[in-house]
Amino acid sequence: MANLGRRLLVEAAGTAWLVFIGCGSVVLNAGSMQAGYGALEVSLAFGLALATATYAVGRLSGAHFNPAVTVGFAVAQRFPVRDLVPYIAAQILGAIVGTALLVYVASGRPGFELAASEIGANGFGDHSPSDYQLHSALALELMMSFAFVTVNLMMARKSTSQTIAPLVNAACFAMIYLLAIPVTNASINPARSTGPALFVGDWALDQLWLFWAAPLTGAVLAGFLYPRLSGPASRRGARLDAHHEARHEAV
Repeated sequence: MANLGRRLLVEAAGTAWLVFIGCGSVVLNAGSMQAGYGALEVSLAFGLALATATYAVGRLSGAHFNPAVTVGFAVAQRFPVRDLVPYIAAQILGAIVGTALLVYVASGRPGFELAASEIGANGFGDHSPSDYQLHSALALELMMSFAFVTVNLMMARKSTSQTIAPLVNAACFAMIYLLAIPVTNASINPARSTGPALFVGDWALDQLWLFWAAPLTGAVLAGFLYPRLSGPASRRGARLDAHHEARHEAV
């Protein structure tokens, strides 16, 4: 099992990669949007970024890259509570680094303006891509976070092939983003929302609360319900030791 410092580094790097690739697919292709580059391509970028990071380094840290996933695993008793805050801090730091790198690269395009580009920031109402209001954004982010964390929990069972699990998680993530992009620009990940919001400021920071409250609420619900969904046999094998053996083994 990798030590905590190494796991935190992996979580930060993986989250930075996810934010840079996913949000970068929006920002760096801004001129291509009118030529048919849209929600499907962005969703695939986020899904592929998650898949590659998970396959590459997932066995070192568990490949959460998302505070909602970490909270869901902790509530389901599949992740040590003592590591909860360090993991979330590492994920936020990674998201900030990924966003900073994206802003630096994007600034090389003539006419680039940070406030105008919004660098993939999440929002609702006037800042929803399709003008969806608060209640729609809240319901979607909560439900989709619940679904995503549940899928992660199911795929982390020892009976599940660890070759297939990252692909299923990534496919789920991409499908959720395809649905959520028109509503909120798709978050399902408080760290992913925090990085761009800190750079955009203003309205993005004012609305950031929703992209923490909804995903974490969905994650807590998924963590509580997981033992009932997985059955008695899975519950016996779903303790912390099993989780570490299956997903935190060092190379």
